[in-house]
Amino acid sequence: MPTILAAAARQQLLDRLDRLVPTATPRWGRMSAPQMVAHLIESYRFGAGELTLPLWFVPFRPIVRWFALYVIPFPKGAPAAPQLLGRAPDSWATDVATLREQIARFTPPLPGAPRPPHPIFGVMRDADLGVLAYKHTDHHFRQFGV
Repeated sequence: MPTILAAAARQQLLDRLDRLVPTATPRWGRMSAPQMVAHLIESYRFGAGELTLPLWFVPFRPIVRWFALYVIPFPKGAPAAPQLLGRAPDSWATDVATLREQIARFTPPLPGAPRPPHPIFGVMRDADLGVLAYKHTDHHFRQFGV
């Protein structure tokens, strides 16, 4: 499973980001390309431990986490925490530069640092965070054809 913690996978995402344009038409969903970039910025803030989200009730959380990360593709139109959708896009160049920096420097929180639980998956291991960051970014890049 690709993980953003691997340099080659991280570089592949950065190369795809270079091909994204603000006028790209989504293949599914209601977000524009600038809104998607803003959403990913907030998602990376969460993955780095900079943003806390409320925990949702999810029965069989460990099984759901394993299936979602390692077995099935991200469903089109899956729900997102409202906090990850509320950021208004800035200028395209600024937001793309911010996302580029977040992808390039992504690391999970250091041991002992606050590690907020994912709303659906709960507290995640570094390996799971790396897979989630890659899979989520890939999902949205495919949404816009890159």
